[in-house]
Amino acid sequence: MDKDLILSWDETFMQMCDLIARRSKDPSTKCGAVIVDQKNVIVGLGYNGWPRGIEHDDLPWEREGALHETKYAYVVHAEANAIYNSNKDTKDCKLYVNLFPCNECAKIIIQNGIKEVIYKEDKYHDTDICKASRKMLDLAGVKYKQYLPEYEADLLKK
Repeated sequence: MDKDLILSWDETFMQMCDLIARRSKDPSTKCGAVIVDQKNVIVGLGYNGWPRGIEHDDLPWEREGALHETKYAYVVHAEANAIYNSNKDTKDCKLYVNLFPCNECAKIIIQNGIKEVIYKEDKYHDTDICKASRKMLDLAGVKYKQYLPEYEADLLKK
């Protein structure tokens, strides 16, 4: 990477999403979220994982089976954790996230006054969950856009 490269705010916060996502113990999906205020000051960070106090191997990480046998009944999404971990009110803030928010996260985003969502991937675009999410975000006037990098700046080489 060019040593004189200055990252845009969008690039900076999306790189931070990738970094905080590495805290997730989920073997199949690692998601990170960053909330910033109107001055681009970080308000909250989060990644997907179990509720506080529950250890990594206390619950199943499986993706298939009865609901109570899969991670879906237990995992707290990155967006929700970023809001729960925020150090001030999130009203009128922007949320950066690796994956387009599900319907449950959309409700939390709306209820907490976040005005814009910038997401990296939308791999579940055609699912009912994401259709419901877009519908709620639209009705609530929450803007959303996919992040499109201006250049390849992978600061987190694997």
